[in-house]
Amino acid sequence: MIDKARKFAILSHGNQKYGDKPYSAHLDAVSEIARDYGEIATVIAFLHDVVEDTSITIEEVEEEFGKLIADCVDILTDEPGKNRKERKAKTYAKMADVEGQNEIALIVKAADRLANMRSCLSNNNNGLFSMYKKEHNIFTESVYRENLCEDIWDEIKQINEK
Repeated sequence: MIDKARKFAILSHGNQKYGDKPYSAHLDAVSEIARDYGEIATVIAFLHDVVEDTSITIEEVEEEFGKLIADCVDILTDEPGKNRKERKAKTYAKMADVEGQNEIALIVKAADRLANMRSCLSNNNNGLFSMYKKEHNIFTESVYRENLCEDIWDEIKQINEK
């Protein structure tokens, strides 16, 4: 199912870029971090932006990958809003209520943030890095769950302190 999700996501994202690289670079980075948490986490990692950034719907994700994965992708999809602050406030509020089996989505969200922060550092993207640092407290309050993926959070914390 991992290969199917990767192919589906890459096809769906088409010619989108992640900085100056193909979008697959970001998807591969997130999935590599999530891989230690199993197949479902890895599949969700490949699909985490597919509804937010393409014409793919949650219904299509559910049809291809099942309800749990679709529910998790839905959790990871930004809520509508007139600007980033409004979108993120609504999205983080949604994530703060996640529990049970859907918490696997929060592992992928942490993996996504870590991949983004690593990319900012390696590409000297200080503006984006600064934004992530500013959002750190609300992000952590909404997404962190004790003992869920401590290794990812440890690295996020280390990077955030730079």
